[in-house]
Amino acid sequence: MTSTWFRIGASVLLAAGWGAAAALWTPRGPLTNAQALWSIVISAAVGLAAGRVTRSRWAIITTPLAYAAALELTRLPITGPSVDAPHLSAFGLVALLSGRGVHGLLSLLPMAIGAAYGAGPRRRIPIALATAALLAVTVAVAVPARTAAIPGGVAELTSVSGLGVLIRGADTTRPVLLFVPGTPGGSETGAMRRHLAALEQDFVVATLDRRGGGASYPELDPAGRVTVDSTVADILTVTDYLRTRFHQDRIHLLAFSGGSIPGALAAHRAPQKYRAYVGTGQAVDLRASDQLFYTDILAWAKSSGRDDVVTRLSEQGPPPYADFWGYEPFLLHESEAYDQKPPAFEIGVPEYTLLHKAHTLTAIMDTWSVLYPRMQDTDLRRDVPRLVVPAYFIQGGNEMRGLSVLFDEWYAALAAPAKRLEVLPGAGHRAMFEEPDRFAATLRTLLAQV
Repeated sequence: MTSTWFRIGASVLLAAGWGAAAALWTPRGPLTNAQALWSIVISAAVGLAAGRVTRSRWAIITTPLAYAAALELTRLPITGPSVDAPHLSAFGLVALLSGRGVHGLLSLLPMAIGAAYGAGPRRRIPIALATAALLAVTVAVAVPARTAAIPGGVAELTSVSGLGVLIRGADTTRPVLLFVPGTPGGSETGAMRRHLAALEQDFVVATLDRRGGGASYPELDPAGRVTVDSTVADILTVTDYLRTRFHQDRIHLLAFSGGSIPGALAAHRAPQKYRAYVGTGQAVDLRASDQLFYTDILAWAKSSGRDDVVTRLSEQGPPPYADFWGYEPFLLHESEAYDQKPPAFEIGVPEYTLLHKAHTLTAIMDTWSVLYPRMQDTDLRRDVPRLVVPAYFIQGGNEMRGLSVLFDEWYAALAAPAKRLEVLPGAGHRAMFEEPDRFAATLRTLLAQV
């Protein structure tokens, strides 16, 4: 009996040790292909060893449980919807499935299968089916991201200081255009490829995944370093890489929505690096914008008979909020309240791995929780009263009031050597993707002037 308990204890310690190590290595679970493959291999090996040590099918249960307990305890300092206690809401379900669910698939499942083989189970058919499923998952997560070649040009997925960047252009001597996406943790690589590939004929287009989003999701931690200033620094780092890589003293900077705040700050702080700044869906002051969003969505909910939305907004009160969950009603209902086309997650492109796709919303939730509260004190009306590079803006004629009111104030007062506003009638907040042909033509015209 003593020997049996010793073997069980040894197997539990082995699994717990791997759980603690995994929490330190990948606190939000495996996020890259390499992390996923190593997680599968190590977890299966730990399970196999535990099964052989215990010689009992109980290892199929005890080993994953020990791993999960050690993992959760070790990563307690890490915060965000993907690792916090489950939240009873639509986004909360997504966080549970794409956070712990994906992690479990890549760690707990191979560990249980390994333990089953190690213990020598009698029922082979269920284990064989589970093994086949695991092999299919392994093959799927091993497929790398890729982008189609451009003969005579440049087409590559690269990393700059840990940040994912897609670079494409038919002619490497063309002006470089760096695009900064919007939502914290969001990625617009798929949208750029599907809707604005035509720009690759006129520019070397570099699409950045900001820290915490898309290919840059693993760079979210340690979260303490993710601030407004660090986001600006990331843009400047990628800018310098592109300037050196393509031998251009200055490049164009295009920024969208939430990314247009650090984008404008980058152009303001380092104007010598840029030929022009272009904002679209331009944000100015998130705190003031969110107060308008709150008022407008609450009014819409009352007039539309959405008592559930009215109750939730009334109970939580006006923004700002301490974490992502307070803003969840905004993300769920702002398109309806402002008669906008709902945002589409353009993830069906080969530039995304399976894990990028699985974590599309999780990355937004986790990064939003970290960065959004830290953006509340930024106001471009105060912080960027002038730009010393040409400042151009392409806005949708049906832009949401929560953004347009603040933009109009800032634009009217903004000083710049050249300043121009182009409005695309009928387009909403995502004008660049809703009307890509008109947007591209307008952008070419504006940037031909500098």
